[in-house]
Amino acid sequence: MSDEIEFDRTATTPPGEIAELSRLVRRVIAGNGGPMTFTGTCTYIVGRGRVAIIDPGPDDPAHVARLLAAVAGETVTDIVVTHTHRDHSPAVPAVKAATGARIVGCGPHRAARELALGEANPLDAAADRTYAPDLLMRDGDHVSGPGWTLAAVDTPGHTANHVAFTLAEEASLFSGDHIMAWSTSIVAPPDGSMAAYMASVEKLRGMEHRLYWPGHGGPVMEPQRFLRGLVQHRRQREAAILNRLSVGDERIALMVPAIYQGLAPALHGAAGLSVLAQLEDLVLRGVVSCDDALPLLTSRYRRI
Repeated sequence: MSDEIEFDRTATTPPGEIAELSRLVRRVIAGNGGPMTFTGTCTYIVGRGRVAIIDPGPDDPAHVARLLAAVAGETVTDIVVTHTHRDHSPAVPAVKAATGARIVGCGPHRAARELALGEANPLDAAADRTYAPDLLMRDGDHVSGPGWTLAAVDTPGHTANHVAFTLAEEASLFSGDHIMAWSTSIVAPPDGSMAAYMASVEKLRGMEHRLYWPGHGGPVMEPQRFLRGLVQHRRQREAAILNRLSVGDERIALMVPAIYQGLAPALHGAAGLSVLAQLEDLVLRGVVSCDDALPLLTSRYRRI
């Protein structure tokens, strides 16, 4: 069986539709589709009667209304959050106000490292800094209801506070933005860390799940095969960066067009952040040198 990563970009159910995914899992997709969110943020409802809501999504009254309609007549005990990007957690206050449920899951938003002197965070506007959990869940902590249990799996990398959740009764994992079938996850310093991300991938390779329910797009149907492909994909991207350094492209702005050929110019900024994450890891490992104290988008890089 090939370990090449195979993306699934087939359309999922339309935004707002209640999809019955399994005996315990329902999904409502927010209407915030785009280049970084695919068809929109996937909000999951776990259980029947007494339920948990995972990642209520953006601050969108229409999505919140559809979500509340989906659980009408049921008791929402927990609002579970994987991470604090604005497409995942800003709807938390509205859902809590309507249901009285406790907020559990990841901790408040934080960066993976401190900003360098004069460095600006290009993704600062993407962070939900108002999020505050009632119960911070650490690795192995769990919440439960009738017939369901959600256990936290710390998976930093996409963000420093990212947490995935195992649904033991169905041997599945709500993987947030850590692993998605439609695309690789963006890892963008200073909020994200490639070293932490790959360590989290290796952590999941040591666990057995039947499938993943991600924050965007459809399920990851063969998780272990997908994870092997993802590791190979990252190695290929790393090799491409080292190759660009070997031919004299010492700056990220020169690398991106060569590495991401055919990519829409509007996505070059996000691609540059992904290259920065790889370079940050290469510098940490002593493979590449940087002319600044910390690797930056504007730094000059060289192979050692």
